[in-house]
Amino acid sequence: MKKTLSIFFLVFCCLGILKTQDTTELNSLLMRTTYKIQGDNGSLGTVFLLGKRTHPNSQYSYFVLVTARHVLDGISGDSATIFFRSNEEGVYSTIPYRIAIRNKKRNLYTYHSTADVAALYISTPINADIPLLPYELLSTDQTIKKYNIHPGDELFCLGYPFGYETNPGSFPILRSGKIASYPLTPVSKIKSFLLDFEIFKGNSGGPVYFIQNSRNYNDTIHIGETIQLIMGLVSSEATLEEKVKSLDEERLITHKLNLATIIQAEFIKETIEMLPLKK
Repeated sequence: MKKTLSIFFLVFCCLGILKTQDTTELNSLLMRTTYKIQGDNGSLGTVFLLGKRTHPNSQYSYFVLVTARHVLDGISGDSATIFFRSNEEGVYSTIPYRIAIRNKKRNLYTYHSTADVAALYISTPINADIPLLPYELLSTDQTIKKYNIHPGDELFCLGYPFGYETNPGSFPILRSGKIASYPLTPVSKIKSFLLDFEIFKGNSGGPVYFIQNSRNYNDTIHIGETIQLIMGLVSSEATLEEKVKSLDEERLITHKLNLATIIQAEFIKETIEMLPLKK
């Protein structure tokens, strides 16, 4: 019986299926489901995994890789390396793992037509530590309005600036910043917003999320309630371009504003829902 159960678990992991877990302490759970991706051409980025249920009422989900579209577009060749990690009695180790992102130059990932988002079904290493999270955590117009999320609220972000990682387990760096633009809704019109934090090469694709306990919304302080939402992903650095013209030359100067452009989570949801049905 024990051998049968082991084989059953092996097959499920190879297919990229895992029981969706709860969302207790989202900081740590997202730390464990966010990874560095690297192309053979040195291209860097951040990806995270969410679960797409095998059918609407199932407690099992397929693994879905989520990132900014330009991260995958910028990787040459048909494959990339994701740095998964194992957990042996609390000791984490990195597992470099090759995934296919193209087949004979044909993209295997699905991408949004108007937003910088891509998604891809993937398999994972058998011994990878992955507490898979449901994509129902993604914020919507309704949740943004319900919880009155607004400019000045603090959001958190995970990523790999210049590929930097915290330890041998290849964990991402956690940063935070304030929502720096208005309005946030309707999401169909406001596809992105600004976050007050500086990003670097390698941050693109990282999850941006909201956590707050005992928040005041609808004119009531909800004591003991913890709100946890994935608000979007890092797309790019916001910059200001200035044309400088003199008598003998004209040049363009790019000014860094220390602001990140965040793609709204609704477009992640739409991209995941565009993935073909698994047979």
